[in-house]
Amino acid sequence: MGLFHKLKVGDQVISPIDWEMNPALAFGTFESWGGRERVRNNDECVYYFFVDNWGETPKLCFMERAVKHAKVMAEINAPVEMLKDCVKEQGASSIFEKSYTINEKIKQWLIDNVLDSGDAKLVIPEVAVEHVEDMGPQLQSIERAEFKGETVLLPAGNAIINDGEIDAIIKKWNFFERELNPSGRFDNSLVSTSNDAIVVDLCTQLMWQTGSIDIGSIRHIQREIVATNKAAFGGYSDWRMPTMEEAMSLIEPVKNEKDIYLNPCFSKEQPFIFVAAQRKPGGYWFVDFKQGRAFWSSGTIPGGFGRLVRTVKK
Repeated sequence: MGLFHKLKVGDQVISPIDWEMNPALAFGTFESWGGRERVRNNDECVYYFFVDNWGETPKLCFMERAVKHAKVMAEINAPVEMLKDCVKEQGASSIFEKSYTINEKIKQWLIDNVLDSGDAKLVIPEVAVEHVEDMGPQLQSIERAEFKGETVLLPAGNAIINDGEIDAIIKKWNFFERELNPSGRFDNSLVSTSNDAIVVDLCTQLMWQTGSIDIGSIRHIQREIVATNKAAFGGYSDWRMPTMEEAMSLIEPVKNEKDIYLNPCFSKEQPFIFVAAQRKPGGYWFVDFKQGRAFWSSGTIPGGFGRLVRTVKK
């Protein structure tokens, strides 16, 4: 676990810091539920620093990770040029991943300036605000809706997608993707049903869960799908993981008030979801509604959320 340094975040003193942990290793250790040599129980937390380069300027973050829990606890007010140098020395980033391992220079700066009896003003805690989720304006009911557009039948089977193929898939259907097709737009026709947890897209003839499965491994998601169908959720027993095309069809070109690229009728509690696609030579594909993108993880058994779908049968 490295040296037993302490960091004070608000009124909480946290120790030890895991200098070995990083965003990539976190997938294999926690989200895969496979790193049992490191994680002895589901309540065990590990704390580490990483550089977040998703915005215009990189920032240094302090993360709390557990088997089913991930939370940025604080941002550290570190010198921006030092963070930029860390990003630069790790090479050009894939558009699918922009979270970086800290280097030795950042580690030493933290030890010298922030940890233990360092400057507490450099630590800016993330403030969690609890509120009831706003599910947006009431959709038109399926009984009253009249769809006059053209039905779009999207691919509905499992797929293997290589890196070089994702751009063509997204542009073929004109899906919005923040990096690959920022001018794209796929127009849904979402309507409500008698069940608040289900909506239907008349354009694609797909029925969606507005929420769904909490974070876990692909095996966990598959078990939950079996349980959902066994319980005949919503009166149906043919729920499944969406394809890349089906999941991308939900992305809106503008973030809603919940800070996700989705119609507000969908919950923000599943910010990125597994799709029925794997990558060669290895990895699993996801759709990220928080970032408005498709991405893959190379973890052995990476973790993600689930949002299930079924095809409406006429």
